[in-house]
Amino acid sequence: MEPPRRNLLDYDGAALAALLVAHGERGYRATQFIKWVHQQGVLELALMTNFGQALREKLAVLGELRLPEIVSVHESGDGTLKWLLRVDGGNAIETVFIPEMDRGTLCVSSQAGCAMNCSFCATAKQGFSRDLGVAEIIGQVWIAARHLGQHPKTRRRITNVVMMGMGEPLMNFDNVVPAMRLMLDDHAYNLGRKRVTLSTAGHVPHIDRLRETLPVSLAVSLHAPDDELRNELVPINRTWPIAELLAACKRYVGDNPHEHITFEYVMLDGVNDTIAHAKELVRILRGVPAKMNLIPYNPVVGAGYRRSTPAAIDAFRRELSKAGLLTITRKTRGEDIDAACGQLVGRVQARSARHRRAQEELRP
Repeated sequence: MEPPRRNLLDYDGAALAALLVAHGERGYRATQFIKWVHQQGVLELALMTNFGQALREKLAVLGELRLPEIVSVHESGDGTLKWLLRVDGGNAIETVFIPEMDRGTLCVSSQAGCAMNCSFCATAKQGFSRDLGVAEIIGQVWIAARHLGQHPKTRRRITNVVMMGMGEPLMNFDNVVPAMRLMLDDHAYNLGRKRVTLSTAGHVPHIDRLRETLPVSLAVSLHAPDDELRNELVPINRTWPIAELLAACKRYVGDNPHEHITFEYVMLDGVNDTIAHAKELVRILRGVPAKMNLIPYNPVVGAGYRRSTPAAIDAFRRELSKAGLLTITRKTRGEDIDAACGQLVGRVQARSARHRRAQEELRP
């Protein structure tokens, strides 16, 4: 069986320019190619009219343009859209678009499955199969952008991308970063750095690496104010406990007064939602430029948790706000199509050996 051909969608601008130069072409051709693919949505080389026949033939030899396959599209009663996309290896991933009055946010997956084992998350129940390639990550943006452009309700466009879908993005650093570079590229999706957010469960070394490489907006899945509880909810905490995580967050924003970290906090009834928890959260976040995002828990079969009551969530929010923490409660979107936070599952061919190896990488 022949190995798959090189996928030209796996290249950001700099990598594609290097590839073309290595094969005798001018580097600026990479910019033209990226404009055709990501701005114009053109995947057929024959339609790239500013390329001569010789260049089109060379590109056809160098590789192909291969996207994830759309398996299904579901629309929620609130306008949220969810795509199920087939990728190599018998896996399917999920991508979600959340329309709002002033923005359109695309939630993108970075792995088929996840090895983080967060106890409240549906994706964790699927196990881990593999990292997604650059083409499989940026392909989610390409597919959504094309679909939204053709959508009968129109005028819906992607203004923000959040790496908050299936998987832990920082565990797939070498593919996620080039994909995010394409999101930021003026010749591709032209999103501002603050409009691309990476969410992590707390991989401290890679938070530092991201700061040096591509400092997009950072969100941290905190979910608990102390190590004992966070060890249970977010097991990566056993490797990098809260003190180390918050120190990395401070390094990430540095001395920039306009930067902050968004801390995500899922509200679990009787687990992490008391006023005592809120007071401890205020204490540990003192000195950290923080924005709190409270997330009403979205039910996951077999997880054993319940959503906090509206009264408990509101009391928790008021306690944080009283202490000066900017705090919002996320509105649940797409719950009727299992597209809400923590509900993405896809179809993951979990490989027990791969799952074990991925978890071993988290051990100190």
